[in-house]
Amino acid sequence: MTTRRDFIRQATLLGAGLSLNPFFIKAGNNSVGANDKVKVGLIGCNGMGFANLEAFLKNPEVECIALADIDQSVLDTKAAKVQEITGKKPKDLYKDWRKLIDNKDVDVVIVGTPDHWHCLQMVAACQAGKDVYCEKPLGNSIEECNIMIRAAEKYNRVVQVGQWQRSDPHWQDAMAFVHSGKLGKIRTVRVFSYQGWCPSIPVKPDEPVPAGVDYDMWLGPAPSRPFNRNRFHFTFRWFWDYAGGLMTDWGVHLLDYALYGMNVTAPNSIMASGGKFGYPDDACETPDLLQTIYTFDDFTVMWDHAIGIDDGAYGRNHGLGFVGENGTLVLDRGGWEVIPEKVNGVERMEAVALKKAYGEGGLNLHVKNHLECIKKRDRNCNASIDIGAHIAKFSQLGNIAYRTGKKLTWNGKTFNDTEADKYLTKEYRAPWELPKV
Repeated sequence: MTTRRDFIRQATLLGAGLSLNPFFIKAGNNSVGANDKVKVGLIGCNGMGFANLEAFLKNPEVECIALADIDQSVLDTKAAKVQEITGKKPKDLYKDWRKLIDNKDVDVVIVGTPDHWHCLQMVAACQAGKDVYCEKPLGNSIEECNIMIRAAEKYNRVVQVGQWQRSDPHWQDAMAFVHSGKLGKIRTVRVFSYQGWCPSIPVKPDEPVPAGVDYDMWLGPAPSRPFNRNRFHFTFRWFWDYAGGLMTDWGVHLLDYALYGMNVTAPNSIMASGGKFGYPDDACETPDLLQTIYTFDDFTVMWDHAIGIDDGAYGRNHGLGFVGENGTLVLDRGGWEVIPEKVNGVERMEAVALKKAYGEGGLNLHVKNHLECIKKRDRNCNASIDIGAHIAKFSQLGNIAYRTGKKLTWNGKTFNDTEADKYLTKEYRAPWELPKV
């Protein structure tokens, strides 16, 4: 398990990922010969998995040679889409992801599966000598994240975690302003994700497994359950067996920048409150509204989320507010601005008008950074394994506080509570086992 010393080391890497290894690293524009091709295989072809592959395919040195998915209709559709994009159909299509890992021609594995699969697939890829682009959140438990760090280090693999905001330039510009000290003492960081587009899911009956779907493989290490469409594809994220709701889905993006802005790692305490307040009778297990407070020595980080509502804070549906005594810096995917603190009619600092996002897009730059790091054998990607693991664990702390209903303290290894410690590790369904690294 992670020690406090590891947290401190990871804090250094949090900063290094933004300052020493920035998005300015770009892939070359020269034509690439056939022998120089980076051969990519994708596991989990829906949603962000395929979006990640599309970003890879924008680089001339990349060739997609293999796809793996438990749903034959998805596999066929995405294979045709790759052919449409590149003019060439992937050579190998698999229902069993392990065959893709065994394919000696694959150089880089993109893990785009639900969260509960990330650890097994990422570790297997590292053991097979392949570099990995792994969707966020990195793992589905604190111990999974620790194992994944050890695997990347032991097998010396270049791993990029899909927290693409780490490569988006306006986010880095905002951090430079936060670190300038112009905001004055920051007392709290508000972090919020209000997703009105993401509504409740109604209760649906169990049903037969759809044709072409290997449902037992979809479940993998998760508990055995009858097939239910609510637990399949996109909406898996609202069930504890497979994911952690908005806290881990959006939290790893946004809380990551709260920690970097404040240059901190482990909180002194964590407490959370929320529940199924908007949709008490729907099918979701994770809360539709949640507030979590992480307390540090002289400030707090406050997480706030809701589904089915778009009105977060500062007129935005997601973002961060670094609340300083002179002003508040507000940041989201669209840009950043500074709102001065006004006392007795006098502003304590100059406003900074909205500085909009720019560049070719965070995901595209993130993939370019990964490819460049692979070429250089530089493991310090913009969202390295250490960065991804640290924030995935930090988000898990909030969920564990919610699920226990207790104010918890964390020493970097265990909680002050035996009930909370039970959430550190997921129990795997046989024959799957938690990797030993």
